[in-house]
Amino acid sequence: MTDRHPLVRLETLALIGIGGFAGSNLRFFTIGILPEDVAILLVNVIGSAVLAFFVYEAQYAGIVDRKSRLVFTTGFLSSLTTYSGFALGIAEASLVGALAIIVTNYVLGFSGVLVGRAIASRTRGELA
Repeated sequence: MTDRHPLVRLETLALIGIGGFAGSNLRFFTIGILPEDVAILLVNVIGSAVLAFFVYEAQYAGIVDRKSRLVFTTGFLSSLTTYSGFALGIAEASLVGALAIIVTNYVLGFSGVLVGRAIASRTRGELA
């Protein structure tokens, strides 16, 4: 069957849904054991690093197949990370708190991307 076949597309949608279920529940669990702003920062930074790994792994080695990458990135990671929680934390914080949330999320998020890219780059030779 081709990727455009309705059953293949339905399978992919179901796998993305399962990934989304797992990611959102892991975020909910994390918020349950850590202060909410810390938990959101943690899932956003880890999600950024893992997403970067998958994106750069696809460029460098291409070992993870397209469907698996789609399930992890569109399903799991998009549900693990949260822009709405980030925005709500900013809206509810004082001006200084809001600035701290913005700076830490972006600095650590971009740092996570660099870490994910570095890991994908280092594994390039080992995976190929």
